[in-house]
Amino acid sequence: MKKIILTGGGTAGHCIPNLALVPRLQESGFQVSYIGSYKGIEKSLVEDAGLPYYGISSGKLRRYFSLKNFTDPFRVLKGFQEARQILKREKPDIVFSKGGFVSVPVCVAAARLKIPVIIHESDMTPGLANKLCYRSATKICCSFQNTLSYIPAKKAVFTGSPIRAELKEGSREKAIEFTGIHSGGSGDLPCIMVVGGSLGAQKVNEQVRRILPKLLPDYNVIHLCGRGKLDPTLNLTKGYVQYDYIDKELPDLFAMTDLVISRAGSNAIFELLALKKPNILIPLPSGSSRGDQILNAEAFEKSGYSYLLRQEDMTDESLLEAIHSLQANRERYIKAMSQSRESHAVETICGLIQDLTSKAM
Repeated sequence: MKKIILTGGGTAGHCIPNLALVPRLQESGFQVSYIGSYKGIEKSLVEDAGLPYYGISSGKLRRYFSLKNFTDPFRVLKGFQEARQILKREKPDIVFSKGGFVSVPVCVAAARLKIPVIIHESDMTPGLANKLCYRSATKICCSFQNTLSYIPAKKAVFTGSPIRAELKEGSREKAIEFTGIHSGGSGDLPCIMVVGGSLGAQKVNEQVRRILPKLLPDYNVIHLCGRGKLDPTLNLTKGYVQYDYIDKELPDLFAMTDLVISRAGSNAIFELLALKKPNILIPLPSGSSRGDQILNAEAFEKSGYSYLLRQEDMTDESLLEAIHSLQANRERYIKAMSQSRESHAVETICGLIQDLTSKAM
């Protein structure tokens, strides 16, 4: 049986696209396992999916001064040695990486052992971890066409972003039973889902909670606010439910949802595109990130898929205006998303994996 090791971690966005590939890989005869960090969110996600998981030491490679810059290189070196031992023992035919700093020692170790490596860049411009893996990569996949200009031409492949097939298979009825609110149907109030990513988005959380008195007469709200960011004072608020993180029930919640308020991580926005959910994107500001979410959101706004609201422009009034505008023009957004080119990312990436594996054998 052919073997593949997936790697990537730090956030759910570095892991979930990997898991989207698993059913197709297994159908194609691959034995799938995963290398991630000791305690990252990817560990629980992968183990819940029933895949063998191997943890390694991981350090962050920072562009700014931090005392951890003096200790993390040793963690990375330890991670390289651990990854090398795992790869030598498991003998995979290929490694596929979704990025995050835990992936760097895995990709470098694989290349040293002559194992083909495919990496995938989700954002418009490549992140540092993926850049460090360019030399180790056999092929470099990307979600955006424009990203092709940032990566070595001989290795570059436009694939789109892999999306979990089960997201399209949710049940509104199950969502009603799970949340206890009726929404998203004829005669019901429209439903807004607020998504801050696996780590949450505190500024968005605060803004949404402030406008709830004005919002709830016209909408129901499902709030995915991030681990440790629940507000227990709102637990009994009619038409409002909050969760720190949702996994298995997410397809059902999407089936109920009419509008989405989200950060602009690549994985999240491509899921919204695939589901054709009108959305407001509030990207992380440049002072809190390298600016990739801003570029992602601008690209989706230009294509007519999203309403862009910058965090620095977000007030009670501007957020309410964005919600009402999105609802009033929802059919226009849905039409634009329906006309987008289907990238068939799962099929394209799995085909590439098959081809490279066949050539290496």
